[in-house]
Amino acid sequence: MRYISTRGYMGDDGQGVGFIDAMLDGLAPDGGLYLPQTYPTFTAQDLDRFANLSFVELAEEIILPFVAPDLNREQLRALLKKAYSTFSIPEITPLKKLDEDNYLLELFHGPTLAFKDVALQLLGGLLDFALADKNKQVTVLGATSGDTGPAAIEGLKGVNNSRIFMLFPHNRVSHVQRKQMTTTGAANVYPIAIDGTFDDCQKLVKELFNDKKFKEQQNLTAVNSISWARLLPQMVYYFHAWGRLNKKPLAFSVPTGNFGDVFAGFAAQKCGLPIEKLIIANNDNDIVTRFVSNGDYSIKDVIATQSPSIDISIASNFERYLFEVMGRDSAALRQTMDSFANSGKLPTLSKPQMAQVRNTFAAFSANETEITATIKAAWQGHGILLDPHTAVGLYATREYQKTTDALVVTLATAHPAKFPDAVEKATNQRPDLPLELRHILAATEDSSLVDNSAEQLKNFILSQS
Repeated sequence: MRYISTRGYMGDDGQGVGFIDAMLDGLAPDGGLYLPQTYPTFTAQDLDRFANLSFVELAEEIILPFVAPDLNREQLRALLKKAYSTFSIPEITPLKKLDEDNYLLELFHGPTLAFKDVALQLLGGLLDFALADKNKQVTVLGATSGDTGPAAIEGLKGVNNSRIFMLFPHNRVSHVQRKQMTTTGAANVYPIAIDGTFDDCQKLVKELFNDKKFKEQQNLTAVNSISWARLLPQMVYYFHAWGRLNKKPLAFSVPTGNFGDVFAGFAAQKCGLPIEKLIIANNDNDIVTRFVSNGDYSIKDVIATQSPSIDISIASNFERYLFEVMGRDSAALRQTMDSFANSGKLPTLSKPQMAQVRNTFAAFSANETEITATIKAAWQGHGILLDPHTAVGLYATREYQKTTDALVVTLATAHPAKFPDAVEKATNQRPDLPLELRHILAATEDSSLVDNSAEQLKNFILSQS
């Protein structure tokens, strides 16, 4: 497998780069995002066989074509077994039935109670493998709107020859999310509160990755979903759910801000998984919903909501999808992204392109009142506590099902105990953190507050060298 950039970079030899180099690069040298040069195709016979596999066995089959020859089957299998041994239940991503047409896909049984664990527990092992092979030290730089940070720190805090700098928007993540990042006590972990929004954090990360001298000096690598290695493991649970539901035609409803999780579903579809529709679920920060509905992909101010991981005004991974819908024309994509960077508004796509978008996606946004009402209804109707992000997804599911009788799997992306105030407001029930995480509530925090400035951030990272 070789990887290419959305903006045209194809490696020094023009043949693409291998998996490990793409993982360690994070962002491609031209500022684009890596994608497979070609997607593997899983046949109907493959899918029938996959339906009988455990999650770990399935992950091996799905991921191997993307990482070979940099990793062989035995190496990958060992990393998968170690990664998923940290989950609290053996099924890893179980399905919970709501009614005949609705299931929740619970993605929060990892060590930090969020869907990001599915990817980042494995990414830590992949990074450890790569660093041992290359005998080098890296600086891991990431930004989080709430869940990536804890999951990345948990997955990477034991990785040798690495330092982890995780940016989060000051006073814009939940109390539990912040405590998960700031109480590890790990010497190589640096949680950094940025005086701004998640978009500001994300912009700082890209600025530092685009500073070629600084990137090379610090050996920067990424854990955000700009890293293909972050998205790759998330493909697995789409196949897993499909197999567990007797291979029925499925739609998936995906709470999404940065477009990473839903792009993983799109990639699964590209590999042959018969997904009927991918439902994009936004909150009041609805840039992707506006795009699908009327072609309007334009920046608006971020609105702080009870579902902070969706509080994003620019969906970084959307560039990957644009590259695909534009026929993998890197020159056209680069021109489009340059125009967006200058104007804050994406140029209008053609009618055939928008038809392709709407054939793949539906999109809905839930406001604060609708999110609270969805949490309340799930508790009263099913006895299930939802976190507000999952509620956004279930709201979108209900809207989609007003015009179709599709079977829908809603991705349950976080444990309700990570957002106890929102859950209690809706249900009068305050979810408790699992016993293994309760110690963080009383633990001493250690973090730094840095101005929204690339130079200030660089100086901070250099000061910790």
